[in-house]
Amino acid sequence: MNCAEFKELSVAYVEGLLDEQEKRSAEEHLKDCAVCRAELKSVTNFRSRLVENGKALGQSGLEEDVMNQIIREQNVRLKAAETAGTGFTLRRRIMKSSITRLAAAAAIVLVSLVGISQFFGGTVTFAEVIKPILNARTVVFDFITGEDENGPVIHDIAVGSRTRRTFSNMDTILIIDTDNAKMLTLDPKSKGAAYIDIKGPLQEGTKSFMEFVRNVVGNLKNNNMPVQELGEKEIDGQKARGFLVKNYPNIELTIWADSRTALPIRIEMEMGQSSYILKNIEFDVPVDESLVSMEPPSDYTLAGMEYNMTNFSEQDFVESLRIWAEVLRDGSFPEILSVEECLKATPQLGEKLKQSNIPQEEGTRLGMTFGRGLFMFFQQLTISGADWHYAGAGVKLGDAEKAIFWYQPKDSQTYRVIYGDLHIEDATAENLPK
Repeated sequence: MNCAEFKELSVAYVEGLLDEQEKRSAEEHLKDCAVCRAELKSVTNFRSRLVENGKALGQSGLEEDVMNQIIREQNVRLKAAETAGTGFTLRRRIMKSSITRLAAAAAIVLVSLVGISQFFGGTVTFAEVIKPILNARTVVFDFITGEDENGPVIHDIAVGSRTRRTFSNMDTILIIDTDNAKMLTLDPKSKGAAYIDIKGPLQEGTKSFMEFVRNVVGNLKNNNMPVQELGEKEIDGQKARGFLVKNYPNIELTIWADSRTALPIRIEMEMGQSSYILKNIEFDVPVDESLVSMEPPSDYTLAGMEYNMTNFSEQDFVESLRIWAEVLRDGSFPEILSVEECLKATPQLGEKLKQSNIPQEEGTRLGMTFGRGLFMFFQQLTISGADWHYAGAGVKLGDAEKAIFWYQPKDSQTYRVIYGDLHIEDATAENLPK
């Protein structure tokens, strides 16, 4: 049983109207789902209030009207109107109970005062929205770097501290174990596997994006940071209520949640000069644990050595720019430098290296350098909110007069300026390229 199924049957569960199999399934789900336990408590408390208020009401005609309206609203809320019999099934369950019929009559009072939508919880609160973010053990979602939703999509299946990560634009599969700072890479085409040591900054950077959101939300909650309500808008046919957090250093986090269920359906983050979108989110879904196993499948060949990604440097970044210009762009630097463009360039580099017929060891070295420079050094600049600028569009590799990139290292009073021939100079803010 999943969350949506439990919500549909929550009233019948409280009233003791489920058969034994449904009851067992609901109780198993409740053991592992804090969100549905809170939902059950809310339904139980609300039922008690309705029963008390309903004792004085006996207008059966109004009771029928209210119950019909409740059924219609519940079907919309749970998207259960796909089959014609769903509403009638739910109605029969509820109306079997005389106590629930009395509660339905009491609901007339609430309907007249606040409207039927308030019967199902009213305005979504930020506290409700962040519950599954903080508590879910499994999360499945799509993650997009940049604002182009047609660009490369990262798909994460997160189970505890382990994540299975796949990419829409390349075949590589990553199994990441952040607790033990290890990454298993799988290549379905060659049936090759390798372990990578990710201790250090990469260990934090390879966490599931939801884990990063969880840390932001946790800090927000602990420090009582203000949250701005954004009102409602429609997202993919769903009414959603938005919340914006702006006070976290270098980060703006926007969470859009279903106006009925309070479940997050889209998360947007601005981090320094980079933007990210998380969507198609599912919480506490059943996941086959073998999908996040750190043991390679039996038909894969494991590399004889473990690769190391624990260290990175400015020189890795310089070399990654050289590789990009020489291998991917026939001697010119990329038009745009962003994490999104790096993701797009990675599979292209793999194809180019295969076509060049260079030794596998040299191809691996170039790929690792490219990764350390762009996915570690450059990404750390964006995450930290460092002041950096790229001006390499149209510049040829070897042009010593053109500055292509400059940034200010942490705690430094000067900037590091990289030129088209990849030599580096220090400069004050007043002497930076215009």
